[in-house]
Amino acid sequence: MFDNVCKFLAESFSTDFATWLLNEPITLTELSPSELSLEPIRADALILLQSDEIVLHLEFQTKPKVEIPFRMCDYRLRVYRKFPRKQMRQFVIYLQPSDSELVYQTEFVLENSWHRFNVIRLWEQPTEIFFNSPGLLPFATLSQTDDQGRTLEQVAEAIQAINDTRIRSNVAASTAVLSGLVLNKDVIKKILRSDIMRESVIYQDILQQGLKEGFEQGIEQGIEQGLEQKAQEIAIKMISKGISPEIIIDVTGLTVEQLQKLQAQQDNTQTQ
Repeated sequence: MFDNVCKFLAESFSTDFATWLLNEPITLTELSPSELSLEPIRADALILLQSDEIVLHLEFQTKPKVEIPFRMCDYRLRVYRKFPRKQMRQFVIYLQPSDSELVYQTEFVLENSWHRFNVIRLWEQPTEIFFNSPGLLPFATLSQTDDQGRTLEQVAEAIQAINDTRIRSNVAASTAVLSGLVLNKDVIKKILRSDIMRESVIYQDILQQGLKEGFEQGIEQGIEQGLEQKAQEIAIKMISKGISPEIIIDVTGLTVEQLQKLQAQQDNTQTQ
């Protein structure tokens, strides 16, 4: 879910991200990895945005990964192959604090090959940066703040001031999800009004995912219950034929307790 939210924000508020990372309010459009003629490398949240002159490559990470430097170099070459005249700026954005040396790696080196990219550790970024644009507000609680709860309250106030209902709803829902990396869900629910989020695509995505998981879980439970019921029916038939408990347990997979309960039920039925 964190991946989807970051991707949604970067694509929906690309000008906000360009202003933050490139220092220019450039209008960017999505660049699909499929346009690079090669299969995309699996990434947590790979985002490629482009203008006529530049490609912005973003990767959001919740945890450091050793393959990141190679991935950045690989995508730089892919973009060069497709757009040799375009500049490219690359940023790996780490969401959660980490002591790993990997979050400080900014280059890929292989024999005579050398490639550099940018790394942003959100927990080191000044909080005020993220109050400059609606699309950046959801990241504020992950920034360099001594009081994440208070920061979330300030974000909530800023969200309330957004006039566009759709933007307000999407930013609120995105904030709720990303704040979950550093704050208890009860704190988030207390500060952010759920009614504001209901119309957002992020909220609907969460809802649909929950319904899907619930549906799949229901199917799984139904299968398990059906299998258990069938095993009990087989066990009852075997009990009636006088087959030993050890064999019944081995064939049906029932526990000793379950078999004893079935035997007791059979004995009660026969005595009635």
